[in-house]
Amino acid sequence: MRGRLLGVVAAAVSLVVAVALWGGHSPASGQAKPGAKKLDFPHITAPPESSAVAFKWMAEELTKRSGGGLNVVFHGATLITKELEIMDAVKSGNVAITNPGGAACTVFPEMCVFLTPFLVRDYNHAYAMFNGEIGRNLDDIFQKKYKLKVLFFYDYGFRHFWNNRRPITTPADLKGLKMRVQQGRVFADTVNGLGASAVPMPWGEVIPAAQQGVIDGADLPIVNINALKAYEVAKYASMTYHNYGPTVLVMNLDIWRGLTPEQQKLVLEVGREAQAKIRELTESVDNFQKAKEILEPKGMKVNQADVASFRKMAEEKIWPQYRQQYAEMWDKIVSTR
Repeated sequence: MRGRLLGVVAAAVSLVVAVALWGGHSPASGQAKPGAKKLDFPHITAPPESSAVAFKWMAEELTKRSGGGLNVVFHGATLITKELEIMDAVKSGNVAITNPGGAACTVFPEMCVFLTPFLVRDYNHAYAMFNGEIGRNLDDIFQKKYKLKVLFFYDYGFRHFWNNRRPITTPADLKGLKMRVQQGRVFADTVNGLGASAVPMPWGEVIPAAQQGVIDGADLPIVNINALKAYEVAKYASMTYHNYGPTVLVMNLDIWRGLTPEQQKLVLEVGREAQAKIRELTESVDNFQKAKEILEPKGMKVNQADVASFRKMAEEKIWPQYRQQYAEMWDKIVSTR
């Protein structure tokens, strides 16, 4: 019975996607020519969210630079707006290119280790891994296991707590707070391990839940606290840097193999340029001074947390199980310079 129900749900999602695509909801996407190969590129949010800005640019650039061979159509928050459904659509080939947003760990368990709090040291450490051997190994795994081609890895930055109750300076300040987390065990382990109560839910439910008091807050990078308007439902943003937020842009493998070698090369080149744009948008605001400049005029109070106290608690309470579970990958992460 459960299998039949899942089949009905999957069919319904596919039908919704097909209807949306057939209906021609195609935002401006460069200068496509008749006969170009159409590649639909949905994303769960729209600009000014950091990756949406870069993805829209990427779609337009691929269309323009392909010489009429490609028509890449970006759909920001208009086609499918739930992380798991959007990934089902690319796996089935209903859409060509997409990403799991912040739910990468849920979709790709191989990526959960990078979310271990404070394991990724900084942005340079992250991109040395993902643009190097670790990223190439993950690409091989994803092609074989999920039939998806990795275009590039990127991130949503380091995450910081925001809430409507009080500034978070030490782990003790989290006690008694109900904090939304993404749907993956490592997120709940992080928030529970640092002292709050984790409430898993998809992003689309977060703002209403905060308005209604179902949750006290959540965590986001500074760039998305601003872009997703968390300041409308929360008074405090606390710079804790507790989770690095990696994710990945992928293409359906059969569709990828249907491109010419020149088109494949172009997609990877423009993708790397888009990756650099996301890095700039995310990292340029991920500091105390810039966060204050952006968020305090909108009503939020920004504070620096005692990051060392959070790191100490994470290393004691959260690291042991993940070091054991991901022993081989853990050593590669730590040794990457």
